[in-house]
Amino acid sequence: MYANGNMADMRRFAASFALGVVVLQMQPDLPVTESALGAVLGVVLGVVLALALVLAQGPAAAAMLLSLGSRGTGTRTAGRSWSFGQRCVVLACAAVLGFSWAAVRADWRLADALRSDLEGRDVMVAGRVSALPQLLDEGVRFHFELASPPEGVPQHLLLSWYRPRDGMAALPVVRAGEAWRFSVRLKRPHGQANPGGFDYEAWLLEQGVRATGHVRGSAERLAAEPGSAMQWIHRLRGDIRERFIVALGDRPYSGMLVALAIGEQRGISPAQWEVFRRTGIAHLVAISGLHITLVATVAGAVAGWVWRRRTALVLRWPVRKAQAIAALGAAAAYGLLAGLGIPVQRALIMLAVVVAALLSDRRAAPSRVLAVALLCVLIADPWACLSAGFWLSFGAVGVILLLITGRPARESQWRAALRIQMGISVALLPLLVLMFNAFPVLSPLANALAIPVVSFVVTPLVLVAALLPFEFPLHLAHAVTAVTMRWVEWLSGLDMALWRQPSPPLWLALAAVVGMMILLLPRGTPGRLAAAVLVAALVAWQGARPEEGAFRVTVLDVGQGLAVHVQTARHDLLFDAGPPYGTSADAGDRVVLPYLAAAGVSRLNAVVLSHGDKDHVGGAESVARGIAVERWLMGGAFPDAPHRAGLDSVRVTPCLAGAGWSWDGVGFEFLHPTPPMQHRASTEDNDGSCVLRVSNAAGRLLIMGDVGAAAERDIVEREHGGGGELAAEVVVSGHHGSRSSSSDALVVATLPEAVIHSAGHRNPFGHPHPEVWARWAQAGARNWRTDSQGAVHALFPPGEGDGVELSAQRQVEPRYWHGR
Repeated sequence: MYANGNMADMRRFAASFALGVVVLQMQPDLPVTESALGAVLGVVLGVVLALALVLAQGPAAAAMLLSLGSRGTGTRTAGRSWSFGQRCVVLACAAVLGFSWAAVRADWRLADALRSDLEGRDVMVAGRVSALPQLLDEGVRFHFELASPPEGVPQHLLLSWYRPRDGMAALPVVRAGEAWRFSVRLKRPHGQANPGGFDYEAWLLEQGVRATGHVRGSAERLAAEPGSAMQWIHRLRGDIRERFIVALGDRPYSGMLVALAIGEQRGISPAQWEVFRRTGIAHLVAISGLHITLVATVAGAVAGWVWRRRTALVLRWPVRKAQAIAALGAAAAYGLLAGLGIPVQRALIMLAVVVAALLSDRRAAPSRVLAVALLCVLIADPWACLSAGFWLSFGAVGVILLLITGRPARESQWRAALRIQMGISVALLPLLVLMFNAFPVLSPLANALAIPVVSFVVTPLVLVAALLPFEFPLHLAHAVTAVTMRWVEWLSGLDMALWRQPSPPLWLALAAVVGMMILLLPRGTPGRLAAAVLVAALVAWQGARPEEGAFRVTVLDVGQGLAVHVQTARHDLLFDAGPPYGTSADAGDRVVLPYLAAAGVSRLNAVVLSHGDKDHVGGAESVARGIAVERWLMGGAFPDAPHRAGLDSVRVTPCLAGAGWSWDGVGFEFLHPTPPMQHRASTEDNDGSCVLRVSNAAGRLLIMGDVGAAAERDIVEREHGGGGELAAEVVVSGHHGSRSSSSDALVVATLPEAVIHSAGHRNPFGHPHPEVWARWAQAGARNWRTDSQGAVHALFPPGEGDGVELSAQRQVEPRYWHGR
């Protein structure tokens, strides 16, 4: 009786601590002073209150909180049960403890910042490559730990080293553990802020990176050998990666095998990641508890076989304990080789707790083990809860525990395994919808084949190839993977493979999680009907679209480029698709498509590409591959402009002044270019850009593309000469706020309430130009900029006289690490 209470209290304590950590990570500002004194006092207060309440209950209650919650053989715990009020106080203290601990850690980490006057300046630094370098198409990226940081420079940097553009000099090979001295140009952590987008600044904070930059000029290798055990491990990981790449060459699934061996996933192509996403098997190439358990099981079995054949060993130590030590050692070695991601940490901690209980002749309750793992992970890394892997890893194990609770003991292993796999696939629906706005419907079918093949055939072959100097296991693993992927890729190609869902509100997703937990409990559990309603509410959620006659505009934060989404009651238009990011990524894949998924947009009624410059069409190919598009329109010279956008296989219509249409009470009209301008030979002529006006009863929006002052004057003259009016409530400035655009003629003719500049952070062109900024401000317009405020949203209501509502993403979802 009392042991069960112990386990429940340990679970509640861990959950309360985790709640405190999560609440801190959602704060717009750190609730601490510069010295973090308030947070330290919170930590001390939480510990003192918790221990005081525990010790007041006597030794048995202390064991309840501090022990593994397990019973030694032949012993029983005695003591009084806690009152409801005492339990609430202890759980509140746990939440305060988690909140305060996360606040202290955040304050310490943010204090190690790059001094603002050093941004954009060359700084000489010396240190070591502290992790496995990432190979890029254009060079290499690596974590760099400074031995003696110069004043104002943080200790942990993330650096890129690019190949010379002239191609005359080769880039040095950078290996983990090497010591280097070179000149770097640094900047503070900064990422793009978009709905449904990846928070790069949060990721850098979790990694401990407090400045990013790139190597400039000559460099000096100070030492070739690693300086610590972890650096040696990263060097070994790099050697294995290099050996695999050489052995497999350009075979399509070589990146998957490297990922299974060392946890390095950059070799997996975007097309393969899309297959994994659509079929729900991404967890198989992200080393997790499944892989750790497999290695531990094999190591334990081998150790047991050896131990039983040595009588002296059996008499000295029980076989089970020897197996446990061997299993933990092998799992830890694999975890280190795999890079110690969050799922690996969780699995290793749980395994270590179970082994500790076995060695001390105790029984470790599974739920208590999971609670201990949760506490350890968040104490070591309070930012772990910001990653999807944290929630999916702990969520999957929690689902397994729920599914094995109260089930018939005589159930066959195959039936139990099938039930658990189906349960995990369905139970994670709320988390997947919340994090990825999609659910892989065919995941059970894909996993039914992929899990046993990858777990029991491919992974053992890959690990044998990593440990032994033979290529045959690696080639065999690739052949088996290729056959398996044929089935998975066929499933991925089915239209029904992926069910898309708009990003739900947090409260609705949490309610669905609670409902799913109740549904997983044994039959007869009360409240199952209400739980089903909660899950159904999430499935039925469709998001909020503008009402009839209204439209919503989102100028996305894509860096030095442009991408604008215009949404009416039943239609969606995309104006431009953003720039490329190097040679292997672009704004279409990284920003536009995730945003559209979060907004619940599964089809674009029209895509307008203003002209052929890469900063406007760099993401067009990704958009064409990733979402259905009914109509393409484009400015610039034909047929060269569509070719530059990678749209040779798509029918593209020129956008011409005077053309227009109406959707749901909202008017769309092109103001530029005129036919003579559209047929100019050069697609790089910004004055050939499309200019689009969107209007309703509440006001007008002008998207100016890249047109310069001359084209702006033409537009003003044509509109006024035709008796029209160019006034607009919101203007998306031409050419990112360049000095060559936003002429006095346009500013006076439009007199907007707001002007939005889409520009890259610390871009080399100085966009938006200070003179342009001042010109709009003097005309009474409020300036908005995506590089510092994130995506900018404007809602034009349906009624005349209703004001336009504007907001920015960093205001809508502020976090304490933004801009720090």
